[in-house]
Amino acid sequence: MSELINEADLVAVRPQPSDAKAPLSLGAVSWSMFEGARNPYVILITIYIFMPYVASTMVGDPVKGQEVISRWSQYSGWAVMATAPFLGASIDELGRRKRWLALAVGLMVPMMAALWWAKPDHTGLSVGAVMLLTTLVGVLFSYTEVLHNSLLVRAAGLRGAHKASGLALALGNGFAVAALAFSAWAFALPGKVHWAFVPAAPLFGLDPAQHEPERIVAPMAAAIFALGALPLFFFTPDAPSTGTPALRAFRDGAANLWRMVMSMRGFRDAALFLGARMFYVDGMTAILLYAGVYARGVMKWGPLEMLLYGIVLSVLAVLGGFVGRWLDASLGPKRAVQVEIGMSLLGILGILGMAPDRILFLWRYDVLAHAPIWGGPVFRTLPELIYVLIGFSNAVFITAHYASSRTLLTRLTPPDKTGVFFGVYALSGTATIWLGSFLVNLGTHIFKTQQGGFATITVLLALGFVGLLFVRGGGRTQAG
Repeated sequence: MSELINEADLVAVRPQPSDAKAPLSLGAVSWSMFEGARNPYVILITIYIFMPYVASTMVGDPVKGQEVISRWSQYSGWAVMATAPFLGASIDELGRRKRWLALAVGLMVPMMAALWWAKPDHTGLSVGAVMLLTTLVGVLFSYTEVLHNSLLVRAAGLRGAHKASGLALALGNGFAVAALAFSAWAFALPGKVHWAFVPAAPLFGLDPAQHEPERIVAPMAAAIFALGALPLFFFTPDAPSTGTPALRAFRDGAANLWRMVMSMRGFRDAALFLGARMFYVDGMTAILLYAGVYARGVMKWGPLEMLLYGIVLSVLAVLGGFVGRWLDASLGPKRAVQVEIGMSLLGILGILGMAPDRILFLWRYDVLAHAPIWGGPVFRTLPELIYVLIGFSNAVFITAHYASSRTLLTRLTPPDKTGVFFGVYALSGTATIWLGSFLVNLGTHIFKTQQGGFATITVLLALGFVGLLFVRGGGRTQAG
């Protein structure tokens, strides 16, 4: 998920020392709240709780479930690839953004909440209806990214945009962790542990037999998004009206997009980097998208394990930003990205070698022959703990690569063209967004295993790694 930005946006995200202590305006905080409120949908629905439930329970077979989910994800990717870049390129011609943003939110919230009716006995939504709803929400989610991020400079100004952007990322992580923690305390832990601070039964009378603790995350995510989005519509400044009809705006946007791509001629290394990034960013996105479905099916984890797995990885992923910065300074951004891709490749290989009774392909582990590692309710065996550690490594290095990739582009482009190249950078994030899901679907279908589908992600990471070998520059200092 990414958006097209202009040079003013790029300048805006650079810290301005003279304004470091100035507080953010209410409009800027409201802008950040919007992104924070949107993130729980990804964490609760797409990655850790709801889609793993659909795969293992509604579909009834984790392998078939992974195949179904990855097939529908392709459709979402195709739609985003075909439309989001044109929306981004047309954004300045459209003028006012908030009315379009309100339309997207107004469509998304009821579709999110409707997922509550995805009952295990199929008396509510069918699997096809669930996938159609999540596909539509996924496309609209991409549109809200484009529209929301185009309001950054108007919300916070040139000097405050970096702080609003940082606050948005922090709120997104904080809201997601809070939602996961509340779900674990209110719905998953009751009945599993006898701790004084945990309710004796799931709150609101939710029935675990009907998988209601897993389904409730859908209306939760919808409510968080709806409430968190409201301040933006009241307090964040909108762009002025241009009076340009929508169809003309999109036509002009298509011409702008073509000019932007053609402006890359003569910049070999930047073009090679952006081509390589199309592959490895798809691979890393696929790891995130299918991590929950894979863990639920292969490690046989239930809702409680998935909730706590999500909390641990969401909290520790914050370290990725610091790791990326340290690698950039120590090795230069090109080597940093290669290290991050390499560690992600090792992480996938490690995950492929894990099972409840196997460690890293080679060691069989008899659960009955070994005492639990600890007395807690989850992750009591050595394979489970190792799997969590591999997930932690993936979360750190995947997070780090986002920072290192942005830094690398600044090393490969002249300062007066950074705005144009970051526009193409955003375009490269959507041009092949469907490819990871396509390969996961293909591998799952051919090999009839979740491991076969997940293994195809290594192809994307390997192509990205090899592509970077042909990029010159990207060292620790900016080239002259």
